[in-house]
Amino acid sequence: MKLATLVYVQHAGKTLMVLRNKKKNDMHQGKWNALGGKFEAGESPEECAIRETLEESGLTIRRPQLVGFITFPAFDDIEDWYVFVFTASEFSGDLIDSPEGDLAWIPDAELLALNIWDGDRLFMPWLNDGRGFFSAKFIYDHGRFVSHTVERYR
Repeated sequence: MKLATLVYVQHAGKTLMVLRNKKKNDMHQGKWNALGGKFEAGESPEECAIRETLEESGLTIRRPQLVGFITFPAFDDIEDWYVFVFTASEFSGDLIDSPEGDLAWIPDAELLALNIWDGDRLFMPWLNDGRGFFSAKFIYDHGRFVSHTVERYR
């Protein structure tokens, strides 16, 4: 089981995304993703979100908002991934040359047109829809989206 975060840094109608194109054997190669990654020992979800955002973008986020939780059974065809999903609109710092890929501020209206995972197209609109916290399960089979379920909480 892997614990991880996804962090959608938002500012002025745009979201910071990374085009994953720098790591060898990256299962996300060629896809746009939010920032984030795996927990280190002893970290809280918020600590992981803040650290990963800093490492991948150079930005220090403040008060990340937990908006959802996603279960990805055997997402990498090996292990289950449990992902805490955050948004963040308060930050400082300057963008760096990310070790993950090319960073870009994408207008929110264009996010779903990017080369993203099929499941992301479903949950990204939930980030700011005002319907409360979501808990979802997304099933993939060898990188192909199969199905999902979701519960919403206020």
